[in-house]
Amino acid sequence: MNISCGTDIIEISRIKKTIERLDEKFLDTIFTKNEIEYCESHKDNKYQHYAARFAAKEAVYKALNNVVDNDKMSWKNFEIINDTSGKPKINFQDDKIDKIDISISHCKEYAVANVVVLYE
Repeated sequence: MNISCGTDIIEISRIKKTIERLDEKFLDTIFTKNEIEYCESHKDNKYQHYAARFAAKEAVYKALNNVVDNDKMSWKNFEIINDTSGKPKINFQDDKIDKIDISISHCKEYAVANVVVLYE
């Protein structure tokens, strides 16, 4: 059993400026339909949620970089969703991965994510 981890932190203002400048081009490149719907449902705090999911995706890339094949590593090949209790989880399947866990947090200025992967 092997362990890999990834962490990312991002300024929420940077994501907000990028979304305002590129709009749907950026959103459609990075996020799945479900992720966009989730973030947009948080009207006043949507940029915090976009930034948190962006940080989560970066953390996933870092954790899986040497674990899975590169052709599986695109922005939309995995999805950051919430389980029924509201805890974030990663929707991604690969035979090499035994378990993958994520933690996301955000405040007024920053969003951060940490991913831990157990794999063969």
